[in-house]
Amino acid sequence: MTLTLCGIRNCDTMKKARTWLDTHGIAFHFHDYKTDGITHDRLTAWADEAGWEALLNRKGTTFRKLPEAEKQNLDRTRAVALMEANPSMIRRPVMETPSGLIIGFSPDLYQTALTASGAPQTASRSDG
Repeated sequence: MTLTLCGIRNCDTMKKARTWLDTHGIAFHFHDYKTDGITHDRLTAWADEAGWEALLNRKGTTFRKLPEAEKQNLDRTRAVALMEANPSMIRRPVMETPSGLIIGFSPDLYQTALTASGAPQTASRSDG
């Protein structure tokens, strides 16, 4: 099973998620969508699976600084375009697993989703 943890390297929540995975010996690949980018197709697939509402970080500074007109009447197309143009607006972390996406981080969420599913246990990971 391959896990890909997507987010922004310096985000505090991302650091907590990576530490949790390392502590539990769960192997993962890290994708920093601020430096490595995020494709329209990947965002669209995430929106199809989880809903754009779950992906859009409305509490973050980047979203809050948008002009009010851009925040109004959001739909899937506009939200995906905003996240593509401003990856900081994507909620963090997004983990791609064979059984689906895990959005956000909490130790309980990861414990339930990853240890019960037989996530790969190893001491190594890829930060590519």
